[in-house]
Amino acid sequence: MDIDIINEDENPMLHRTDVRFEVVHDEATPSRLSVRDSLAAMLNKDAAEVVIHELDTKFGMRKTVGYAKVYESPEHARDVEQDYMLERNKIVADGEEGEEA
Repeated sequence: MDIDIINEDENPMLHRTDVRFEVVHDEATPSRLSVRDSLAAMLNKDAAEVVIHELDTKFGMRKTVGYAKVYESPEHARDVEQDYMLERNKIVADGEEGEEA
């Protein structure tokens, strides 16, 4: 899976950077969490600071376009993002990352 950043926009009021990216993959569309982890590693950020909002794969193509918000800290992400988006990205309310039932 190769990730190319298309566009980065700073948003200092919300302590984040809005990132548009493109993922080229060999198999099926990668999961939200695997894209988040790869993007976080590429940007030298913690995975809890990256919130993937959108992944769009056109039928029959091996290219996915996505939109993510990269925060300065996990606390900023929890303050700004809606609960369902934090849950989709497995960012839990108490600051620890993981899957809780």
